[in-house]
Amino acid sequence: MPQKQRVLITDKLSKAGLKVLEASPELEIVNLSGAEPKLTPEQVRQELFNADAIIIRSETKLTAAILDGQTRVKVIARAGVGVDNVDLEAATRQGIIVMNTPAGNTTSTAELAFAMMIALARNIPQASAVMKAGGWDRSKFTGTQLAGKTLAVIGLGRIGLTLAKRALAFEMQVVGYDPLLSEDRAREFGITLYRDVDQIVDKCDFLSVHTPLTPETTGLINAERLARMKKGARLINCARGGIIDEDALADAIESGHIGGAALDVFVEEPPAKDHRLRKLDKVITTPHLGASTAEAQEAVAVEAAEIITAFLVNNEVRHAINMVPISGAEMKDVKSFLDLGYRLGLLQKQMLAQRFKCAGIKEARITYRGEVAKRKTKLITSAFVAGLISAGVEEPANIINADVVARERGIQITESTSDQAGDFASLMSTTLVTDNGQFDVSGTIFGNEFLRLVRLDGFQLEAYLDSHLLIYRHQDKPGLIGFIGSVLGKHGVNISNMALGRSQVGGDAVAVLNLDSSPSDAARAEIQGHPNVTGVDIVRLPVAGEALPWLDSRG
Repeated sequence: MPQKQRVLITDKLSKAGLKVLEASPELEIVNLSGAEPKLTPEQVRQELFNADAIIIRSETKLTAAILDGQTRVKVIARAGVGVDNVDLEAATRQGIIVMNTPAGNTTSTAELAFAMMIALARNIPQASAVMKAGGWDRSKFTGTQLAGKTLAVIGLGRIGLTLAKRALAFEMQVVGYDPLLSEDRAREFGITLYRDVDQIVDKCDFLSVHTPLTPETTGLINAERLARMKKGARLINCARGGIIDEDALADAIESGHIGGAALDVFVEEPPAKDHRLRKLDKVITTPHLGASTAEAQEAVAVEAAEIITAFLVNNEVRHAINMVPISGAEMKDVKSFLDLGYRLGLLQKQMLAQRFKCAGIKEARITYRGEVAKRKTKLITSAFVAGLISAGVEEPANIINADVVARERGIQITESTSDQAGDFASLMSTTLVTDNGQFDVSGTIFGNEFLRLVRLDGFQLEAYLDSHLLIYRHQDKPGLIGFIGSVLGKHGVNISNMALGRSQVGGDAVAVLNLDSSPSDAARAEIQGHPNVTGVDIVRLPVAGEALPWLDSRG
């Protein structure tokens, strides 16, 4: 019976989410979210060594120190949108997929941002506080209506668009900034779209930010942009602390230029008791409540449980931050091509070491022709690179971290596609450019699973891509095949298949022998000593049908 995949939970997850996980007999659930005292970072690190997956919310911080050396865990699921509590670079380098749940708290966060905007416009929290203290001061809390005002939405993803829809229903004008949203899509929502933040900040009465926190968005709304806003404009941040410069915002409110702000998030959470923004009457603050509704809590928990289950049980990748998403059906459809790419990478790596004596790789070029070009070729390329760099790096190489590790070593990866079929329905061609020369290998799939090497060293042939390969370059002369068969027979090595490629009769040629076992150094030396043999390479590939190491053998 296969070993169960272990899922570690370190932050509170709703009962509905736990129920989804517990319904899968393939999974073992280790729920430590209620541990008292709370797990220390070192305890989280130690627990991860025995887990295949982990589900977290915002409390658990998966730092580089925690993720370093984690060779079993395959996937991190963040029950929520933001993944700033996960070191993405460390996770990617370690070969761990990071997923989030972008849809679960969309409505709740957008509604909070809208509620914040209404509260800002009508001074609701301040008026409520005076009433509770026994006061009654109507004139002090004169506000402004939303109808007819302009709202600027910075970041038009799910939450930004949901907020915009509500603002339009309140007869507001909506302008938006987003580098990716199409103009046609913006027009569908009634949004005037801009591609530069500086074009939008001086046009609005209210501004709400809805971008992730990245080096590019940190301090996006800074002192200079605040100064360019209309006098009395108001800001809302229910996304991530740090997108709006907190000190610059406090200065602008204290000076009277900015009319107020509503903040659900802060750079440091919780913010210090003497934080400047907490003390200002014109600032509304809440303790990171964007996803704090019963509906959102349940939705993100269920979604996190579903994406973890889909990955561990069906190899399905949803909402991945550091990998191309792929459905279970797509994975099944592309799996043989991933295997082909991985084996071509392994073959290139081993032949490179023998042929060019550890020459540095400058570039790897991958070309797809025919049916394969219509599939998710980026994953296949990553599988090829994983094979190419396997055993040559400290980190476990797989389709998540392969490109990163290759780039760190100065290897440029280029990919091109053409849906025009040539001699084969699908063809994957790979070229390595090294310090000492260039080397080409191509492969295809016959049917749905028969992997074949069809081009090597410029020669056409048809060889099996599995198990032990003896590849020899030679002059096409009579008697050589018999000689090699005799040598291998003398050393107890059986030949299971043979493929030959040649340019012309009696000219340069290459042969690939599939063997049942690896030939000894003595057998190789004897073959290499034949006057018509110009080179011998020994390549070891997985046997046919062996599990793909970069998908399902990290445990």
